[in-house]
Amino acid sequence: MVNDDKHLSSDDKLTSSADHQVSASGSTRPKKEIPLIPMDDWDLDENPPLIPAYTDVPKALNENPNPVADPRNYPKKKPVQRETYPSGWTDISHILPPEIHPLYRKAWLGSLQLNNRIVMAPMTRSRAGLGNVPTVMNATYYSQRCSAGLIISEPTQVSDQGIGYPATPGISSEEQIEGWKMVTARVHRSGGKIFMNLSHAGRISHPLWQPFQGLPVAPSAIKPEGEVFTPKGMMPFETPRALETAEIPSIVEQYRQAAKNAEDAWMDGLEIDAANGYLLDQFLRDSTNQRADEYGGSIENRCRLLFEVIQAVCSVYPAQKVGVRLSPVNPQNDISDSTPQETFEYVVEQLNRFNLAYIHVVEEQPSEFDFKRLRSLFRGQYMANGGYDAVRAEAAIDEKTADFVSFGALFIANPDLPLRLRERRDFNVPDTTTFYGGDAAGYIDYYPLPY
Repeated sequence: MVNDDKHLSSDDKLTSSADHQVSASGSTRPKKEIPLIPMDDWDLDENPPLIPAYTDVPKALNENPNPVADPRNYPKKKPVQRETYPSGWTDISHILPPEIHPLYRKAWLGSLQLNNRIVMAPMTRSRAGLGNVPTVMNATYYSQRCSAGLIISEPTQVSDQGIGYPATPGISSEEQIEGWKMVTARVHRSGGKIFMNLSHAGRISHPLWQPFQGLPVAPSAIKPEGEVFTPKGMMPFETPRALETAEIPSIVEQYRQAAKNAEDAWMDGLEIDAANGYLLDQFLRDSTNQRADEYGGSIENRCRLLFEVIQAVCSVYPAQKVGVRLSPVNPQNDISDSTPQETFEYVVEQLNRFNLAYIHVVEEQPSEFDFKRLRSLFRGQYMANGGYDAVRAEAAIDEKTADFVSFGALFIANPDLPLRLRERRDFNVPDTTTFYGGDAAGYIDYYPLPY
């Protein structure tokens, strides 16, 4: 921001060239002096900073597991100098190359032009407010990271049935739509673009999160291994309820309505979450889908729900503003498949029918899975995710094994990540104890570069 009054201190005053003004009664009085407003006192709603003041959270908020926290109300403190670790680059001749690498240049993703090919991956942070409504603190978090070419929101449940974790935002109520409007407005004012990740947890939930404390739903009644966080603490997963065939159209409708609500919330586009062991991924895999109807059995049948959801979402958003996230070999949430290469080659080939903007692939490393095969099969843009740094990301763009690269944990601790990648600067070390839940600490207080 250019300040034409840069030579004025915060104590200087601005006055009109006229010395007096006329009152309603016709008398004159000296015109009131208008003080300059120091940056620390700006109205964040009208003038949102890219990096707001660092904050403490009142202790009272810690007693509320789902605080609606407004960082404007927190007492200010000096930024904490966090530990950093090297970026892994030593050749300083590459810090300022003669030509900017394509990773950092403008590029088209579907029908949208992005400022660079660096994407903020969807990450659950469990900091939504009461009623799973996005808050001012969430808006600050996303607006801080607008130097990404594209922000993909945290997984957002399409309905209350899709809740799997505490304090995750939804997109099924008017209050949630209004909360997301606040987020998108801040992102757009900061020059960013944001897609919403539409998700449904399926069996990765617990009755305590479900409407009327019913069983979570899944393609088949197969209990996942492990535990889930609940309002009563960590508890074992329970055996889910298999969806009836007649219920599946209602699942598709949940996604269609969520897409419409996301449009009302001014989202630039949508990402359909068919990854990481959630409901759509559960339908794709033969370990979790043992149905005997048209939604189970063969690969073609197991993919049917995903394709119906895509068709429904694309009835709201143009296909060139829609992507799909896949994780062929990620074992997260007790998910697996006996023939992942065959399954996901079929999925990707069939996705070409929809003319989508991109596929977003979680590339688990090391793996015998041939991710380059998926890249060659898909006719749209390929977004890669999984342990990338600047060197690997630039190489992927150069070798055309990816068109875009998404980053997760690095974006948590480094809101200015594209600059750090381009200049090979050290990264802030993320505080893993603050990844999920809590307040502003570990969420909007990471220190950016000083310029």
